[in-house]
Amino acid sequence: MGVQAVARRRHRLAQRRRAMGFTQDSLAERLGVDRTTVVRWETGTASPQPWMRPRLANVLEVSVEALVDLLQEDEGPDVGRAAQKDLLPDPARVDLTTIAALRCKFDELAALYDRAPSASLLAKGGEYLSLIALMARRAPHGRTERELLALQADALTLMGQLVWDASQRRDHATARGYYDESVQVARRLRDQTLEGRALLRTCYVALYGAQDPRSGLDLALQAATIARPTSPSVTGLALLHAGEAHAMLGEAKDCERNLAAARQQLEQTDRTDPAADMFSLAQFNRLAGSCYLSLGQHRRAQELLVTTAAELQERRKSRTIVLGNLTLAYIRQREIDAAVDTLTEAIAELEDTRGGGGLNVVFSAARELRPWRQERTVADVHDRLFALMATA
Repeated sequence: MGVQAVARRRHRLAQRRRAMGFTQDSLAERLGVDRTTVVRWETGTASPQPWMRPRLANVLEVSVEALVDLLQEDEGPDVGRAAQKDLLPDPARVDLTTIAALRCKFDELAALYDRAPSASLLAKGGEYLSLIALMARRAPHGRTERELLALQADALTLMGQLVWDASQRRDHATARGYYDESVQVARRLRDQTLEGRALLRTCYVALYGAQDPRSGLDLALQAATIARPTSPSVTGLALLHAGEAHAMLGEAKDCERNLAAARQQLEQTDRTDPAADMFSLAQFNRLAGSCYLSLGQHRRAQELLVTTAAELQERRKSRTIVLGNLTLAYIRQREIDAAVDTLTEAIAELEDTRGGGGLNVVFSAARELRPWRQERTVADVHDRLFALMATA
């Protein structure tokens, strides 16, 4: 995030919200949005969509014209501190303290991936990667070098994610290039967890980008084999994606076998696992729901996806994919009202995050709704999707 984006805030909007007796949470609840959406409005990193502005003006008891004034950005009182906070470490200082500070900044950026448009994170991600690579070349052998190389592998993987997501999962070659480089750095470190994570990301490109489940299956199994000695969570996630590849191929028994093996691995995850943060029960249910959708077991998929969508409130890009798949499950059971409601919710998430995976599955769901396009609610949700496409 650049200094200017941090420094300029909408203090008048926040003051009006407080004057009306709302907290950020209560305003978000009143508007039916996530609290982080209100936070982004007030920090100036996002703006209310045009269809949302009359509702926001009504709740704040101002005219739409007055709301426009409230949305004007103004200089905050903490410009100096914000600018200082955004400064990157001096690359000439290659020591463990500097690396720890850089790791914290990188982790903050990575945490934004599932909540912010990837295009808005690319420049900062590239800046971090360049700095990390420069420092790694200058680092003395030993722990300092290893810490920087591990950070470089993570930064390469994140850049692959950002590029692929920002391209709406079209730029496979660039994403794979970053992942391949991350694999090479991980192998230099002899870090099987990092290598497995990078291979798993390459698997995603094969499965969801190239639509090549056979290649995706091979990569998932390779990642599981490599990560098995060091990380049950990476192993389990790789087996989950192997199960999804089998589901895409219509191989139900092999899918179930891999889901069971994945659950067994994931149950072994504990705090000693270097990738423990990658796993949650929602991850298992999300992938299992996707598997059953591919296998035509729509009611079973629906039950898992409904639960998962409720658990992923903070992981908004992942949640959009779940909502898109849930829409497909409803459509294929001819539950059109539920499908429209769920698709509307998915589009609301996309208006803020622009997640490539979410866009793809939402467009697929919208195509499957075409037979009902004469119904008013279906026409309305298509119009909203067209508006989203126009601003993409």
